[in-house]
Amino acid sequence: MGSRGLLSRIAEGNGALAPSGDVLESIAEHLRALLNTRKGESVATPHYGILDLNDIIHSYPSAIPRMTQSIRTAIQEFEPRLKNVVVTYVPDEIDPTALRFDITAQLATRERKGMVRFHSQLSPGGRVELW
Repeated sequence: MGSRGLLSRIAEGNGALAPSGDVLESIAEHLRALLNTRKGESVATPHYGILDLNDIIHSYPSAIPRMTQSIRTAIQEFEPRLKNVVVTYVPDEIDPTALRFDITAQLATRERKGMVRFHSQLSPGGRVELW
């Protein structure tokens, strides 16, 4: 991929950064960015992101419900293409230290309707993987 600027990419896509068929991938990309940002990291939008696990881990067992709520609140506030968001903690029998969360929501776009599900895992370093 060349070093084309943002404006040239927008112009080629009729004003869209991603083709309408890629709405799910666009949402997934945004969720990756949102879930890998900690509240307070964005100067322009201080509430963008989720809680830092290191800040709440000392409050175990309430850390899991707090993280679940933080993920849900962030998605509801900053991803308008998803409605009726449900975030569920999924215990991992093989690795009990793994923090996995399923995200289920209703698509609220003109292009597509229906339910979607994403799976996420918070790594010990704080990075969130999403698939």
